[in-house]
Amino acid sequence: MTYTAVRSPFILQTVALTAAVSMLLLGAGTAAAAASPPTSLAHGGTAASAPLTNLGHLNFLLDTVPLTAVEGHTTYDIDVTPTAQAPWTYADKKADGSYGRVGGGSLDPATGHWSQGAYNADDIARTAVVYLRHWQQTGDTASREHAVQTLRALTYLQTSTGPNSGNVVLWQQADGTLTPSATPKELPDPSDSAESYWVARTVWALGEGYAAFADADPQFAAFLQDRLHLSLDALARQSLARFGQFDVADGVQVPAWLIAGGADASAEAALGLAAYVTAAPADTAARTSLTQLAEGVAAMSSGSVSEWPFGAIMPWNKSQTLWHAWGGMAPAAVATAATTLDRADLLGAAVKDSAQFTAQLLAAGGPDNAWSPTPGEAQIAYGVDSRVQGLVATAKAANAPGLIDLAAVTAGWFFGANRSGLPAYNPATGTAIDGIEHDGRVNPNSGAESTIHALLTMLTLDANPALKAKALGINETIGTNGLSVVEAEAGTITGTGAVVTPASAWTGEANLSGGAYVALAAGDTLSIPVPAADQARNVYPIVNQTEAPSGNTAWSAGRTKLGSTANGGAGAQGITDAPGRLFPLSLKRSLPADATAVVGASDGPSAVDALLIQPLVSTISVTGPAGESTVYVSAAQKASVRSVDVPRGFRLQQQAFDATGKPVAGGDGTTSTASSVLVAAGGFTVAKLVRK
Repeated sequence: MTYTAVRSPFILQTVALTAAVSMLLLGAGTAAAAASPPTSLAHGGTAASAPLTNLGHLNFLLDTVPLTAVEGHTTYDIDVTPTAQAPWTYADKKADGSYGRVGGGSLDPATGHWSQGAYNADDIARTAVVYLRHWQQTGDTASREHAVQTLRALTYLQTSTGPNSGNVVLWQQADGTLTPSATPKELPDPSDSAESYWVARTVWALGEGYAAFADADPQFAAFLQDRLHLSLDALARQSLARFGQFDVADGVQVPAWLIAGGADASAEAALGLAAYVTAAPADTAARTSLTQLAEGVAAMSSGSVSEWPFGAIMPWNKSQTLWHAWGGMAPAAVATAATTLDRADLLGAAVKDSAQFTAQLLAAGGPDNAWSPTPGEAQIAYGVDSRVQGLVATAKAANAPGLIDLAAVTAGWFFGANRSGLPAYNPATGTAIDGIEHDGRVNPNSGAESTIHALLTMLTLDANPALKAKALGINETIGTNGLSVVEAEAGTITGTGAVVTPASAWTGEANLSGGAYVALAAGDTLSIPVPAADQARNVYPIVNQTEAPSGNTAWSAGRTKLGSTANGGAGAQGITDAPGRLFPLSLKRSLPADATAVVGASDGPSAVDALLIQPLVSTISVTGPAGESTVYVSAAQKASVRSVDVPRGFRLQQQAFDATGKPVAGGDGTTSTASSVLVAAGGFTVAKLVRK
């Protein structure tokens, strides 16, 4: 989509693709990448004078939790210290600017219990990770103690005996009472009756906890190791028992051994296991679990530069068209596991997600919380941090320095480079807003999840001074020009076709864009108006394909035949919640720049939702203390050139990267007045305006 906050720094014109440019960009790219020294992520650059990580608000969210040993629930040294610490789930901002701690659901004033609970295992686990990393980076003794106490609280929620041992109760009340079944009902119910996201996050925290305490406190580390194996044993009885088996989802094979069916949940467990295996390399059971989870997550990689979802690791094995940022640590987990396990074959999935999908995500308007399959959701700290973690981990594992530039643009969201134009994180207090709506409205609350993930990004920036300096130089998004959506119902129907508005936009696997679609019969045509552009574009008709074949729809623009899409043939439903699939399908040819309509002619029953339109070269333009810069993102099969008018008194610096984030030979240069930006096929180029 096109998003303009203030102005565009560069005036762009399409320049023809040329064989000469292809040779310039691609001729020696591999050799140049191999010869270039690795980018140091832990050293170099000019660090800001003060740390960005401020634990003040997270400390405020923490409360003391009384613990009583009950059947199946106990923790480390409970007889000596019958309390632990856990963060309140939410924090609502008050009129005076202060915050009030809030639990989940509604409060019963008679009992003091919330219909869900005051604390939850998801946030306790991730809070422990924050304190562990802060202690490891800074040596802060208070963070060490908070890490101990939150890990004690987390392991109390872990069921330690019986048929559900190793699973985890999600909710807990302020008085320590467990809430196995929350209101409203959540699955699994009771929450420790099956594997879950909170089991995965428990493994994350226990793995990082063991690695941190292995030398500092071997006795506590041994307890964490035992509890880690308790959850691994549970996973071995459940999802990992199906390792190597595949289910069918709309005709596509998907791994059957993902935790709760999710690459998202599995990735967070893999992060903890990678830390643990590094500290305990002789633990073959843990190494095996890490290998299995990493292979399953990597197997969810989908699409390419010109095929939706553009290389993303899809989070849910029951849908090919719902990508979401919750649990979006998949590229970070795969990249980290690839290094830990010495499995270079796993790295490709992380590289595609980071260098290709994330670049398209940013150009479409920023780190949206979901594409389902069209962009347009709110943006939250969780999704932003997940992108940062993935980019940094993949940059290190793949020696791909271009991903650090993307990480800086992404992290700039916290400092004002977002749809609201306001900082989303306050380093003076450690608070982080709970989200930004698509129209720029801000949720001013600062609950545990947003605080945690903002702090995880700040810890990453503090640990990587060069990245930190780049990110702090960005505090405003000038504009984006990327994926956009044109609704099918905006078109003109010829024949018996009609606009259909179902009771719900949710299909069971994805969302109908705009809540409606156009139903066509054999012989019908649909002419959808599209805005003219200054360059060619890829067009992806979003078709709600039936399970059985149903003919095809031929797409054209004027005399240009773009290609055809299948109306049906989605394949066997398998494990999905609905037959068929709502999917953006690729066409063979791109839409000419001057085209103003796309016409579909169907030879069978068809359901057309919308057109997803993608510039061959998308852009993200940002500014701040470091000056103005633009990232050019290619969705083309050939190298391309974009012309740039450079304002008087400036010169242009640029660095081109290929589709893996590695530098391209001949892809850097400067000029004093007007110049061209070179963009490798499927890659991206970072161009900066620098004062002379």
